[in-house]
Amino acid sequence: MKKINSLLLFLLSVPFSILAQDLKGTDAIPFDPNVKTGKLKNGLTYYIRKNSKPENKVDLRLVINAGSILETDQQQGLAHFMEHMCFNGTKRFPKNQLVDYLQSIGVKFGQHLNAYTSFDETVYFLPIPSDDAEKLEKGFQIIEDWAFNANLTPEEIDKERGVVLEEYRLGLGADKRMMDRFMPKMMYNSHYANRLPIGKKEILENFTYDKLTAFYKDWYRPNLMSVIVVGDIDVAQMEQKIKDHFSTYQNPKNEKPRKSFDVPNHKETFICIESDKEASDAGVQLLYKDAGLPKKTVTVNDYRNDLVKGLFTTMINNRLQELTNTPNPPFVYGFSYHGGTFARTKEGYQSFAMVSEDKQLEALKVLVTENERAKKFGFTQSELDRAKADVLANYEQSFNEKDKTNSERFVSEYQSYFLEGVPAPGIEWEFNITKKMLPTVTLKETNDLIKNYVKDDNRVIILTGPEKEGLKKVSEAEVLQALDLKNADVTAYKETEVASSLLKNKIKEGSVVKKESNAKLGFTTLTLSNGAKVTYKKTDFKNDEILMEGISFGGSNLYSNEDMKKVQFANGGLTEAGFSGLKKNDIDKFMSGKIANVNPYISNVTEGLRGSTTPKDLEYLFQMTHAYMTDLNFDKEAFEGYKQKQSAFFKNLSSQPSVYFQQEFYGYLMKDNPRFNGIFPDEKAWSATDYELAYNKYKERFANAGDFEFFFVGNVDDKQMEDFSAKYIASIPSSQTKEQPIDLGYRMLKGDLKKVVNKGSDPKSSVTIMYYGDATYSAKEALAIQALGEILTIKLVEELRENESGVYGVSARGSMNKVPNGAYNFTIGFPCGPENAEKLTASALNELQKIIDEGPQEKDLIKFKEGEILDFKKESKENKFWLSNFTKSYVSGVPVEDVLQFEDKVNALTAKEIQEVAKKYLTKDKTIGILMPE
Repeated sequence: MKKINSLLLFLLSVPFSILAQDLKGTDAIPFDPNVKTGKLKNGLTYYIRKNSKPENKVDLRLVINAGSILETDQQQGLAHFMEHMCFNGTKRFPKNQLVDYLQSIGVKFGQHLNAYTSFDETVYFLPIPSDDAEKLEKGFQIIEDWAFNANLTPEEIDKERGVVLEEYRLGLGADKRMMDRFMPKMMYNSHYANRLPIGKKEILENFTYDKLTAFYKDWYRPNLMSVIVVGDIDVAQMEQKIKDHFSTYQNPKNEKPRKSFDVPNHKETFICIESDKEASDAGVQLLYKDAGLPKKTVTVNDYRNDLVKGLFTTMINNRLQELTNTPNPPFVYGFSYHGGTFARTKEGYQSFAMVSEDKQLEALKVLVTENERAKKFGFTQSELDRAKADVLANYEQSFNEKDKTNSERFVSEYQSYFLEGVPAPGIEWEFNITKKMLPTVTLKETNDLIKNYVKDDNRVIILTGPEKEGLKKVSEAEVLQALDLKNADVTAYKETEVASSLLKNKIKEGSVVKKESNAKLGFTTLTLSNGAKVTYKKTDFKNDEILMEGISFGGSNLYSNEDMKKVQFANGGLTEAGFSGLKKNDIDKFMSGKIANVNPYISNVTEGLRGSTTPKDLEYLFQMTHAYMTDLNFDKEAFEGYKQKQSAFFKNLSSQPSVYFQQEFYGYLMKDNPRFNGIFPDEKAWSATDYELAYNKYKERFANAGDFEFFFVGNVDDKQMEDFSAKYIASIPSSQTKEQPIDLGYRMLKGDLKKVVNKGSDPKSSVTIMYYGDATYSAKEALAIQALGEILTIKLVEELRENESGVYGVSARGSMNKVPNGAYNFTIGFPCGPENAEKLTASALNELQKIIDEGPQEKDLIKFKEGEILDFKKESKENKFWLSNFTKSYVSGVPVEDVLQFEDKVNALTAKEIQEVAKKYLTKDKTIGILMPE
């Protein structure tokens, strides 16, 4: 036996290359063989992959390896401005024709069609239908025009200044003010400290047109570009399209070098203690910057090193998570990892925590201590085993979904490969290599990592938080003292025993008494011996996914007004206690290597449980469901820990002007509702909270399984569903009682109302326009009012953004409810400058009035229909869509089969029906809320 153990130790200590006969550690990581890749003569790189998830759709992405870091002093903000201009007109699609055309084929601006600019790259997203040759060709014309043919006319540039300045305005506030102060230390002596992508206001207002044109010509060039095409396509045809559209373009004759910018090292420890009167939370960050440049992951041994790093990260964060689950948590949440900073050229070991306003030093000490504990004593073998199990479970799930992965995920992978050389070998290679490597990773390897991470130089500590009377500001001396652990009594991590089961009580199994099938929608309903129903639909959308929701009428509307105020904010913390005598940390440890979760909830008219799992771990989901319904723990200490975290999160939230506005606005509209207790808890609400009452009410809500129906959608097995339902659901106590949703009759204030709220020091406003009231629910009207919202959004973007340059974003949404009472709701909202709030409000109402008077334009109705049907075709191949369809049918009483007529109903919708719903509901009282600065 001793010989065998010695041999095993030897095998675990040798390099991976000896173990894997087919791979050497020095071998290069291969690139995914399912991807066609190439480079045009002009240097443009392309990646093409056929992938049929979702069907008849392709994701086109234009990636430019250039961002704000390359701007001159006079161009600050113009990389991002250029991104805006690409949507404002190109050679083939002048002015707003580009967005107009894409909306006409179902591509929604902002939701589908989008882009972003960062320090080092600019990226454009274009998902389009792939089953139409003309639409495909137009898609390639668009990305070609983005790359080389944007219309940079003085008129369009000046119009867009207002829109970009509105986006700049959105970013103003406490976080920006504090960031502006700590960035010079965080990115010490680096170009990154002075090149935030949004730029500078004075430059955005005054730059000359040639500065923008120069940026476009210098950096939008083939040898800094990649075109990525992933979707339900013919690969050879796509490759030819790339060649046809991009081969003729040349790089500038005297091209500027694409520099990379270093972040210089420093011996000092930089300490930034920043506060602001409008800061809504307090945070702590430690950054230990690496001395050298990031090491690229190129070889098999590099990949293994990343795996070791991943295991370390999992273990250190498991420890921090355990601390957040204690009765006196040091922070709301905390995490650590080694990875990238704002700069591509600098990585570091980073620890973060969100904390209570008066616990910054305590949280800092905890983060430093946990790093020191790991450095001094390392991790335990059982911690490493759990981390390995978690890593393997996640890789296995990805591997099982290899033919059911969304195109968007692949596109992002190849983008990272192009920009930063992040390996993209494909999940088959990664899963197989990870399975082989994991057993060879030793505790010594993971324990040694942090010794190279945590050091006394090249270190930055950042504290951010609220500034207010009575709150003592932390000093630099106190921070340095917290970092000094010379006299600290740091002990080794104490392992606790891992539970052997999720259930402690013996189960008295029930049975399936009836089984019915619905051939139309392909689902089965089991009626159980205790009266509960289990409905399941087997799908092939995902190989390794099962979603669940159990639901029952009742909810908190059955509570008295007095009880509601005592339990409203306690309900969310009930599950912090755990179940079956197990604490949350016990459950987390038991679930290592398993993928299953269940979350109970109590809404105003229903109670229920939501969960997800894999086919392999389905039984654990059933066990959790059983435990939450029959054996929730009562633990005052756990609830106190929850209360502390929630209080830390919410305490200063209303310092944020936008949140303060919501609180004041809805407080005004709900003033006649005795159950309204604010949109989040304050100290008074917490002091009135009764945990024991909330616990007893929860037990009451989940006492009768016979009033529940459980819905499962995914890769389910009939026998498992019957066996687990009989064992874990049919065994839950029940009665003959059937509850119904109750309408308590409380409503928001009615009338032609206006509420102006003054808050904030920045020149920022926002406008909310609302129409609401009781109505008899009609599915036809519900679709019409939804369409009205989306069509009005199109018109508001055209008028308020494109014509008036007064907003960055604007939206309108309409809906109808049936339960607990028939009602309609229609909302228009946008942020803007205070000087424009009234004018833009009038413009928005004017656009609405046009639809009331004349009805929507046919072309806008077509945009709505195309977008809805495109979304429906994609979403109806997803498990969450069908689960939502089941629960909506349960709540509203609408037949579950109605979904089959969705396309017909959308296509049948007329402009007249939309006009009629606008006249019926949006010509009476309205409520306007406006946030203005102080």
